[in-house]
Amino acid sequence: MSTERPQTREELYERIRDGRKEEFVLEDMIRLGFWPARGEMPHDPADEIRRRAELQRELGELRAQHRNLYNEEALIKELRRRRLEESRRKRQETKERRERERRERAEAWRQRQGQEIVYLGEAVSGGLNHTECDAARLQSYGLPPLGTAAEIAGALGVSVGELRFLAFDRKTSTVSHYVNFQVPKKTGGLRQISAPMPRLKAAQHWVLRNVLEKVEAHECAHGFRAGRSIVSNARPHVGAEAVVNLDLQDFFPSIGYRRVKGLFRAFGYSEAAATIFGLLCTQPGTEEVELDGRRYFVATGERHLPQGAPTSPAVTNILCRRLDRRLLKVADELGFVYTRYADDLSFSASGESLRHLGNLLERVKAVVRHEGFNVHPDKTRVLRRSRQQEVTGVVVNDKPNVSRSELKRFRATLYQVEKDGPAGKRWGRSPDVIASLLGYANFVYMVNPAKGAELQRRTRALADKYGHEPVKVERPSRRRQPEPQAAAPSPEPQPTQKKWWKLW
Repeated sequence: MSTERPQTREELYERIRDGRKEEFVLEDMIRLGFWPARGEMPHDPADEIRRRAELQRELGELRAQHRNLYNEEALIKELRRRRLEESRRKRQETKERRERERRERAEAWRQRQGQEIVYLGEAVSGGLNHTECDAARLQSYGLPPLGTAAEIAGALGVSVGELRFLAFDRKTSTVSHYVNFQVPKKTGGLRQISAPMPRLKAAQHWVLRNVLEKVEAHECAHGFRAGRSIVSNARPHVGAEAVVNLDLQDFFPSIGYRRVKGLFRAFGYSEAAATIFGLLCTQPGTEEVELDGRRYFVATGERHLPQGAPTSPAVTNILCRRLDRRLLKVADELGFVYTRYADDLSFSASGESLRHLGNLLERVKAVVRHEGFNVHPDKTRVLRRSRQQEVTGVVVNDKPNVSRSELKRFRATLYQVEKDGPAGKRWGRSPDVIASLLGYANFVYMVNPAKGAELQRRTRALADKYGHEPVKVERPSRRRQPEPQAAAPSPEPQPTQKKWWKLW
């Protein structure tokens, strides 16, 4: 029984219609003090009134249920209403559950991306979930045991996201990790150089110091190794009756991503780590295009070693170990001496061994082809003692020396600078003539200290006299470079171009 007094006339009429008029009157009388409160009077007649009101309510409910039981339309309507409410409730629960699951998946994916790399591009992402290393093999090389992306990123001092950015293989991108430019070749034409951007370059330097430099190259390899130089490469050929120089065609571009990845796998690294290292050390050929005012870099070929990355020379030295072993075996069998500096192969011999010169060339070409390279058809030279013999720019007729004609031109240029100053003078292709003179004097000192010491003294005196400061060379633009134009003829003879291997 409700003890609240109706607040409005409508509520009062509602109670009377419900058969509670007597009950309402009774409660009002109790409230106004005309009837004792409940429990104060024994055998209170008001209890009968309250009981009658309760029975009337129950009877009303039973009658309503009775009417509904025999009203098919009402039953169907009620059933539909309940089903609709249940359906709405379930839909809401499903919606909330799916939204919760979506958020959980997104959070799990964000956490996974912070710890793992699961995709690095089409055709290079297979095996990224294989993170088991060959610990024994890595230990035998003294290499750090890195199997997962998180471990590699931690060693490099970058986040997993940045490592993913640096290693991702993009067919089309709005960014490039390399600045591409060209330098003149010794034999004419232009050589493509790809210089890595700072973040990628730092990662490549880490790979070079902590992985590649710990793996020994073959003894015959002299390029890009500590304690080795063009002089150590040339010295074994001094005094030979004949020197044979061969060149490997497209040396760096011919070494693709799969070979580089296989190299890291051979060290004992996991499939995932080898993939990441292989992508960090290679790049595809790209073409820069513009579309709707935006610049894009479009891959035009397969990934390969970029000429300009700090890791590329070390990778080639390790990959060429079997090539060096096989070529050394051929040379030993035929009585020749063999050395290699990057893509320059040099052989020398004297006496009866020269009878096998033709056989040597054929066997060398066969071995080179079998190892996945090609001998440049226009750069094979056989130099006899009757002429100047050179190995990687060093004269080797009697002792390691520099070219007489080139040294003569250098002395003439040095004299002119000492006499009239550096204005209008030029040596090589650098706009900084003092720096070029210093560089060549150091080169002469490296090859022949007796001659080079005096030249170093004179060039340093020039640098002190004219307050030498290195000329700031503008960095090549990342915009597409214009087609090279033919150089205007110069009335003065041009000095010999700098050897390409001196650019490193």
